[in-house]
Amino acid sequence: MSLLPVSDDEPKIRRTDHAMLVPWGMFSRQIGLVQGLEKVSIPQRARDHAPQAKLLEFLVAILGGCAYLQDISCGPHPLDQDQAVADAWGQPAWADYSGVSRTLQACTADSVESVREVIAQVSRPFIDREVVLALRETGVLVYDGDLTGRPVSNNSTTYPGAAFGWMDDAVHLGYQAALVSFHSPTYGRQWLSVTPHPGDTVSCHQADALVRAAEARTGVRPLRRTGLLTERLEHQRAELREALRRRDDRQAQLEAARGKMQIATEAWHHALAEVARLVERDGAPKQVLRPYSQLGKARHQVAVCWRRLHRRAQEIGPARQAVERQIEKVRLLQCELAALEARLAHFVVENQRNRAPVRAIFRLDGGFGSGENLAWLIEMGYEVYGKAISDKVTGALRRRVTAQTEWTRVGDNAEMVAWSGLKLQFCPYPLDVGLEHFYTGQKERHATLVHYGPQTVTRDLPAWFNFYNGRQTIEAGVKEGKRVFEMHHLKVRSAAGIAIQEEFAVLAANLVRWDAVWLHEQPFQAKAPFDRRQTSVKQMVRVAANTTALIFRQAEGNLLLRFDELSPYAGVELRIGQGSAFQPPLPLFRNDVFVPI
Repeated sequence: MSLLPVSDDEPKIRRTDHAMLVPWGMFSRQIGLVQGLEKVSIPQRARDHAPQAKLLEFLVAILGGCAYLQDISCGPHPLDQDQAVADAWGQPAWADYSGVSRTLQACTADSVESVREVIAQVSRPFIDREVVLALRETGVLVYDGDLTGRPVSNNSTTYPGAAFGWMDDAVHLGYQAALVSFHSPTYGRQWLSVTPHPGDTVSCHQADALVRAAEARTGVRPLRRTGLLTERLEHQRAELREALRRRDDRQAQLEAARGKMQIATEAWHHALAEVARLVERDGAPKQVLRPYSQLGKARHQVAVCWRRLHRRAQEIGPARQAVERQIEKVRLLQCELAALEARLAHFVVENQRNRAPVRAIFRLDGGFGSGENLAWLIEMGYEVYGKAISDKVTGALRRRVTAQTEWTRVGDNAEMVAWSGLKLQFCPYPLDVGLEHFYTGQKERHATLVHYGPQTVTRDLPAWFNFYNGRQTIEAGVKEGKRVFEMHHLKVRSAAGIAIQEEFAVLAANLVRWDAVWLHEQPFQAKAPFDRRQTSVKQMVRVAANTTALIFRQAEGNLLLRFDELSPYAGVELRIGQGSAFQPPLPLFRNDVFVPI
């Protein structure tokens, strides 16, 4: 098949100021990305340009590293004037940036969902292949999850759904993006999903969504640990029985306090009646009342009964509050028990349907390290590497350390001491726990690493430390998204447009890596830096995608891209011919059964 539309009227030589956008466009057509995005539903009429073409132009602008939407038309080398790039992406021409902006404003939630479906369909063969390769090479899938901020101006009122939250070590107005990636043998890092949230979203509430998104994209999951969950349910039922017993005890104490109150009230009324009887019989005293007279004793008894009544009344409030607290605890335990029972039933069904379970690791930072998140991940069948979210855990571990404790050097500026299978109050399951000690500048700091899984990580603390810190790959990916694909500039102010920008940014990062392997497999020997399977995304976007080149259309649809003599890649050529078509891998899962390739 011809990679570019061929016509006798077309010039055989074209010039482009965005060299790498040409092979990326050709590759995108090969894998069906362009064709899929051209079918996205957008409620906008076509005039000079179809709305889907402007949606594609937005993706191309992100691939080219445009910081602002207006750079499409007003940048140093306007993208909308580059006909060679438009041809590569199968478009007659590009629109002005204002038209792209209006199209993004016109997009709806259905448009976003259609974009996600197209990206999922296009990504599926690449992800499937990498899942198989990872399982073949290491026997395990390694996922990383994170939540990163997208701050906007604190004074802005035009960003829908924006909220104040903790971003970039400060409180800002904006959004949070929940991201999941996994380690890919071929591409290094592959993004699986991204979901935008309001800025006040916190990490500890997103673990469930991250894991489910990862499983949906890879199509595989580990066996759920139903045995552990069953044991937890038994402990939960025992705790509920104890809470019910305490509730009944507190209720009995309240009834006893009310009974004493009733007795004290009756005694007070009886004492008042006795005083009234004596006054009626003898009349009011005409001189100072003697304390040991009948009336004096009766009045003294009234005072005694009143003080007793006041004490009994004071006992009612705390007893009632104790009952209410215990009732609330019972209610919470019952709700938690019902949720755990429903989870167990769901896990049993998932295990029955999971005919190809895999081993999988999830690495998360401290924001996700609540006890409930750790327990849920463990029950989901994952091996967990994370940090404890609570400083109380770190404080408790520091109190375990003595002057005789032997610390192990795990990094240039870090030491660790660890305990295996430690049962902590904040998590229902025993964890491997490591206390980190390090310095930032002159300031001493501590943190707590946690682990659950079959590996004896406490025997090799440097390996544990280094493997956990391998999650810096997702942190590098977050930085790449912000600085290379300019995600620190939100280019549109509509909910659908922001969601599409998030989707296109992670797609662009994956696409550059996919294309690097595709070019590496071409039937010619390219020169550096195009001779590597794992390329520098920053170099490709910042430099190669904004470099001048000549495009030669050769016989039978073959293409030659030659970088300009004044470019950083002077004289480097990329040849793409008819034999360079991308061949998607065969399906890897048939009826939920793992099929090796």
